[in-house]
Amino acid sequence: MTVAEDRKVTELPGPPSLGQYYASAAARAALPGGSGRSLPATELVRRGVTVEQGHLADYARVCGFRVGNALPVTYPHMLTFGLQVVLMAGRSFPLPLPGLVHIANRITVHRAITPTETLDVRVWAERFTRHPKGAQVDLIGEVSAGGETVWEGRSTYLARGATAPDGPVGGDGTADIAEPPVPTGPANALWRVPGDIGRRYAAVSGDVNPIHLHPLTAKAMGFPRAIAHGMWTAAHAAAALEGRVPDACTYEVVFRRPVLLPAKAELVTEQAAGGAWGLALRSAKDAQKLHLVGRIGG
Repeated sequence: MTVAEDRKVTELPGPPSLGQYYASAAARAALPGGSGRSLPATELVRRGVTVEQGHLADYARVCGFRVGNALPVTYPHMLTFGLQVVLMAGRSFPLPLPGLVHIANRITVHRAITPTETLDVRVWAERFTRHPKGAQVDLIGEVSAGGETVWEGRSTYLARGATAPDGPVGGDGTADIAEPPVPTGPANALWRVPGDIGRRYAAVSGDVNPIHLHPLTAKAMGFPRAIAHGMWTAAHAAAALEGRVPDACTYEVVFRRPVLLPAKAELVTEQAAGGAWGLALRSAKDAQKLHLVGRIGG
C-alpha cells in the first residue's frame, strides 16, 4: 500500500499510553457535539518498532499460541492497535471510541515475521458508512520490514445507534462484509471461557474498552455482561490450527454474536479444497448461535 496524497502523516515517537486516550475519549463522548462527520485525513506511523519478548510470551500464553521463530498471525495487530486507538480517540473522529464493537477482521501475512525484526507500523481509517445497526468504519494497519510490506490488517468496527453519511461503497450506502462459509461438522474443541478473559486480554493488548472489563461497565454500554474481545476469539481459534497453516496466509473472520463472559463455546475447524481451513465458534448450548465464522489459509 502507498500513502494516499490526501493523508497527512503523523509520526509517533513511541508506544502510546492507551489508558489516557480511552479516558479522554470517554469524557468527550459524554459531551454534546465534538465529533466530525467525516474521517480524519491522517495516517499515524511508528518507525523502528521491535517486539518486546516478554510481551510476546504473555500474548502467546493468553491466546494459546506457542512461542516460536515467527510471530503468530494475529500478533502484529498488537502493534497496530495502539495507533488505531490514538486515531479513534481524536476530536475529529466521527464515532465515539467507548462502546465500539469489532465486527470483522481480515489479515494478510505476506511472509513469516521473526520476533527480532525491526518494523515500521502505519494506520489510517477508511470506509465510514452505514450499518443496519448504526455506523461502521475500517481501520487499516500495515507492518513493513526494510521497506517490504509483511503484514496487513483491516479491522471493521460498529458504533451501535450512530449515524453515517450515505456512502458510495454500496447501493444502499453500506460496506459489504463477505462472510466465509460456515463449517458444519462436529466440534473439535470445547472452550471454557473464564469471566476474567476480557481483563487478561486487555492487559496484553491495551484494549481497555469497558465492554470487555466488567459486567457493570458493559451494561452501561448496552451489554448484559462483559464480552470477550473479538481479536482474542480470533487469536485463540487461529492458535488451534497453528502448524497447519502456511506462513504466508490470509485470515478472515466475521464476529456474529458476542461471547458473554463467562461462557462455554465449541470450536469447529474443517479443511476445505485448496488447503484452507474454515472455522466457526458456536454456543455450547445452541449450535445455531454462532460467535465467529472464519477462514484461514494460503
